[in-house]
Amino acid sequence: MNIQASNASRFARVSLLLTTALGAMLAGCVSMQGLQPQAGPASADHLQMRRTLSGATLTPAAWPRAAWWKALGDSQLDALVDEALSGNPSIAAVDARVRIALAQAGAQDAARQPRLGAQAQYSGIAVPSTLAPPPFGGHFLSANLWTLGGSYAPDLWGGHRAAWEAAVDQAHAAQVDAQAARMTLAAGVVQVYVELDHAGTLQALAEQEVQRAASVRGLTAQRARAGIDGDFQLRQADAAVAAAQRGVEAVQEQQAQLRAQLAALLGQGPDRGLRITPPKALEAAPLALPSDLPSGLLARRPDVVAARWRVEAAARGVAAMKAQFYPNINLNLTAGLASSSLSTLFEAPSRYAMIGPSLALPIFDGGRLRAGLAEHDAGFDAAVAQYDQTLVDAVHDVAAQVIALRALDAQIATQQQAENAARAAWDLAAERYKGGLSNQLDVLTVQQALLRARQQSADLRAQRIVATVKLVQALGGGFAADGELAAPSTAPDTELPRRPWAR
Repeated sequence: MNIQASNASRFARVSLLLTTALGAMLAGCVSMQGLQPQAGPASADHLQMRRTLSGATLTPAAWPRAAWWKALGDSQLDALVDEALSGNPSIAAVDARVRIALAQAGAQDAARQPRLGAQAQYSGIAVPSTLAPPPFGGHFLSANLWTLGGSYAPDLWGGHRAAWEAAVDQAHAAQVDAQAARMTLAAGVVQVYVELDHAGTLQALAEQEVQRAASVRGLTAQRARAGIDGDFQLRQADAAVAAAQRGVEAVQEQQAQLRAQLAALLGQGPDRGLRITPPKALEAAPLALPSDLPSGLLARRPDVVAARWRVEAAARGVAAMKAQFYPNINLNLTAGLASSSLSTLFEAPSRYAMIGPSLALPIFDGGRLRAGLAEHDAGFDAAVAQYDQTLVDAVHDVAAQVIALRALDAQIATQQQAENAARAAWDLAAERYKGGLSNQLDVLTVQQALLRARQQSADLRAQRIVATVKLVQALGGGFAADGELAAPSTAPDTELPRRPWAR
């Protein structure tokens, strides 16, 4: 028998041995029977909100755009949002987490690939003659080794691929989280800016109240000198002036706090807030809602999209864990050169090679694999529950802001009537004063009611804009999942292990 025939016979025997061993191992492997996830992601269709949204303008164009704050028409606000997105440390932190997740996915992908390495080694030993007789004893022996080694574990059951896919899904979730952080930061800047605009309006009204109270005090002093009023009325007027001045100071403190808060959102010190000019009057858009609620939130709410990616990652984790129940094959190959002298290292007799395929399967492990699979199943169920809760919270956020906006619209309409009535009363008092039918004190008293009505109207308008910003956040803040980050639309299969052909 020649050498080739001998090798072929040897390979056939090894193949038969491996096949027989594989069958025996499959018959005696650790069982995963009875272990499976208990939940599946819920559909958005069961979260009914049609009646809550009834009466609102429904249009596909109502989804917020990426730079939705530009619709407010304030260039300074646009610049502040851009500065915050580029300078806030929290954004750098979430971006770093994305890079970590991507690196972990890369590591999982690398673990699926064959490995090849080279090594050069020199070693020598002086063997004493008292330990070994000549020719070894009493001489210095050296060895030169050049080795090329490789290994590969075929992904027979798809476990390695599933682990890699799980890491990729986690990276997708981290990328969505980073976008969500940017949208949350932008919304925070807009809300503080709206409050700063409101504080400026309140300061103007407070200063008018100081002027009004000072005028009342002057008239009261004149009446006291004339004997019409006494010291009691004069002290009341003094208290009113002090209270009005305190109102101005309170609004000024509020403005300073808001400027410092804006500076912090920009990632700057409080002095940065001092350079922010007073905002111009901001107006909120009428209430309009997307026509595909609540299902549209599945791709528009970043927290929902990220939660769904984590469900997908958990499902891949289950698949990877199941693959550990099946036989695992490892192929190891080593080839190189070995010689005691460099002059003979590259000659044919110095060559050597070794191949070492191995087959392994856990037969008894004390329940380690079953416990691990049970943990992954529970992790999948937890991810599903978190996804379902995130979806419920998303729908609730939208409904809460719709309810708030409707209530504020009604209150603004009623308050506008009250303000119009107060203005009409003030105009009438002024006409009566000009006609000599009433005194100036009556006009100033009516003016106080008008200033209070204007303040209440300003409060409601500011609340209306803030509620609009919160609705934008509830609708996803301008996020729209692209083809790369779109959450999976179907529930992943977690029941069967991946097969070699399903790649």
